[in-house]
Amino acid sequence: MSGPARAGLFVYAVDATRVARFYQNVVGMEILHEREDLIVLQSPDIQLLVHKIPAAIANGISIEVPPIRRENTALKFFFTVQSLDSARNSAGEYNGEIFNETWDGPGFIACNGIDPEGNVFQIREGV
Repeated sequence: MSGPARAGLFVYAVDATRVARFYQNVVGMEILHEREDLIVLQSPDIQLLVHKIPAAIANGISIEVPPIRRENTALKFFFTVQSLDSARNSAGEYNGEIFNETWDGPGFIACNGIDPEGNVFQIREGV
């Protein structure tokens, strides 16, 4: 990857490694930096910083398998992928899900999914 991404997003996670591996493998991000409490991933479009929630807080959070959707949030992010089907096929392998319902946007097809901790996001495939 050449140069820093022009946009970024922090995601706080109980299991930062699991969440980072999901985005790395499902949406094709590259790991730039990794330490115990932070994993930095990047695509040509965005940098994603997966920050481990401190144990004192994380101990009070229960993550179900499969994850329960966390829809009560003010933000939802999206990623552009080469293939919705490929992302959908690999999501379950990494403890998340890409939903089957799709819709058309201007120049893309989109659908929603959840990561291993239930964070809702969208993926888009260009048409």
